[in-house]
Amino acid sequence: MKKLLLIILGIFLILPMVSPAFAGGPPPKDVLKGVFLSVDDGARTAAFKKAGSEETMQLVLGAAMKPGDVRVNKKVMVSLDKHAGENVIKSIDIMFMDMKVSKIISLLIIGLIGGLLSGFIGSGGAFVLTPAMMTLGVPGAIAVASNMCHKFPKAMVGAYKRYKYGQADIKLGLVMAATAIIGVQIGIKIQKYILNHFGNAGSNLYVSFIFMIVLVFVGGYVLYDAYKLSKGGEEAKTSKLALRMQQIKIPPMIHFKVAKITLSAWVTIPVGLFTGMLAATIAVGGFIGVPGMIYVCGASAVVASATELIIAFIMGAWGSIQWGLSGLIDIRLTLLILAGSLIGVQLGALGTTYVKDYMIKLVMASTMLIVAVSRGAKIPGYLADLNLLAPLKPQLSHTLGQVSFWALVAALASAGLIITVAMMRGMAQAKLEKRREEIISHG
Repeated sequence: MKKLLLIILGIFLILPMVSPAFAGGPPPKDVLKGVFLSVDDGARTAAFKKAGSEETMQLVLGAAMKPGDVRVNKKVMVSLDKHAGENVIKSIDIMFMDMKVSKIISLLIIGLIGGLLSGFIGSGGAFVLTPAMMTLGVPGAIAVASNMCHKFPKAMVGAYKRYKYGQADIKLGLVMAATAIIGVQIGIKIQKYILNHFGNAGSNLYVSFIFMIVLVFVGGYVLYDAYKLSKGGEEAKTSKLALRMQQIKIPPMIHFKVAKITLSAWVTIPVGLFTGMLAATIAVGGFIGVPGMIYVCGASAVVASATELIIAFIMGAWGSIQWGLSGLIDIRLTLLILAGSLIGVQLGALGTTYVKDYMIKLVMASTMLIVAVSRGAKIPGYLADLNLLAPLKPQLSHTLGQVSFWALVAALASAGLIITVAMMRGMAQAKLEKRREEIISHG
């Protein structure tokens, strides 16, 4: 254990020295970050100050743009149309959305349900939170960065709760986190590259596409596994893949007491790495980390979901520092979602003590598949924004937007309902059994 802790400490000390290699580089010349200072309607020009400098430049409004499209004193990302001439604006993306009472309430509710999911299935809940924020109008990169920032204090609370219930394997969490933070660095580089070269439209497309692919694949498999368990009334069995992985005897071999498995550290490396990469690129690591620990490592769903919260805490803390240095965290979103999720995560953690193993998998799978529909409906619009598809007709664009919105509402509602009902049934059953025991003990 001492050697393991020394290795993990060494990784944390080395990463700050090598992190410039993962910085993603400066944005290209046709993408600018900063604020507009003023707009000249007659000349169709706007004074623009680049972020991080006092340099002011004159930009020309594109042919399809109106002076009203330019928002003064708002942090924006400007894409230039180099084919139309020098400093001609192609598009303007607001980096931080305006706050209204309706959005504040929505974010609090989203945070509450995301917290329920986080405590119940062990992921940071970001596979619901990131799409929900994007649906409210938050750019993909900002949603990812702000989500990662809110994740680590919430995960810390959830991990502590699950640890008290004897469900979290600290050693497994630390081993996974050691490679996960390397994946975080790689993932941040990928996200920055896409944002800097293709703007918010490119980032939104990337986040939505990865969400859809991974959610369908992982959610479908977990749903099938949950169905088999519920249909046969069997207890969860270790997967054949996990049994093969446990037969690998390449040193160092590590025994994980709570998970009740012994593994080569090399088995955990790819699971941790991909968990970190996805956490940094789309703010989601749990639906890779949890299934990875279940089907690759051989941990139970309860232990895997609890241990993932430890990993999420470490990844979230490290990623927040990296995203914060890039100026992409909207602290308002972070605090609002955190306020709701800190309550939800404790309720979700409590719910795991009253449900069967397959119920955790059922909630995870059903929510993933519904969210996949929500993100998939937005992809045609993002492709049109990047001129990879012909512009969508207004009616089609409206219909796809409605499908995305209501699918997300359905995902949030169904997750909250399933968890609440399962918890209430479990608590009622526990009370009934306790009464029976009291009656029997009293003769």
